[in-house]
Amino acid sequence: MQRVKADFIHKLGIAQKETGETLYWLELFEVTSYLDEEEFLSMHKDVNEILKLVRSIIITSKKNKV
Repeated sequence: MQRVKADFIHKLGIAQKETGETLYWLELFEVTSYLDEEEFLSMHKDVNEILKLVRSIIITSKKNKV
């Protein structure tokens, strides 16, 4: 069970890193006017919420290690 939980946390860490990279690309698209401000703000808000959820799951999973 310990191994499964460690693998789960590891995969969530990868998801966190990928979400951060998505934020970078969104910001780049906004700066280069590929996205207008409304599109950017909508997607940026959604991605930030996903990032908060992933971080919260990681923290909770680490606290509840059995």
